[in-house]
Amino acid sequence: MEFRPAAAADIQRLKKLDTHITGQELENSVRLGRVYLAEEGGQLAGWLRYGLFWDSIPFLNLLFLLEGSRGKGYGRKLMEYWEERMGRLGCPLVMTSTASDEYAQHFYRRLGYSVVGGFQPEDAPFELILAKKLGSQERM
Repeated sequence: MEFRPAAAADIQRLKKLDTHITGQELENSVRLGRVYLAEEGGQLAGWLRYGLFWDSIPFLNLLFLLEGSRGKGYGRKLMEYWEERMGRLGCPLVMTSTASDEYAQHFYRRLGYSVVGGFQPEDAPFELILAKKLGSQERM
């Protein structure tokens, strides 16, 4: 498994796959270095996209693995890659969110994330906000 920042040459492929973001925002995210790809044997296995919470805290917006790449530990490895890169950039904390009825919350908790808050969108499940201090496995 290899990881790398997405490049301009990856944008068209990602636009077809990532339906959770506009094409322009995806281009901006790639340009800002906020999209990382996971590849196995040169083939795309998945990607991670993040933004900034309060303009300073890396906030994972999307972790997506293609169907044939799920259940192999790639998501955990991609998260570890992202966390390591954020730590090298001097970020002491990373965050993400997930709906309370999604299995993803258990995945993030196993990686050392703790619930630090949440909110109730209208006509949607409660959204959990999770955070992790980098440089330790200490929970928040």
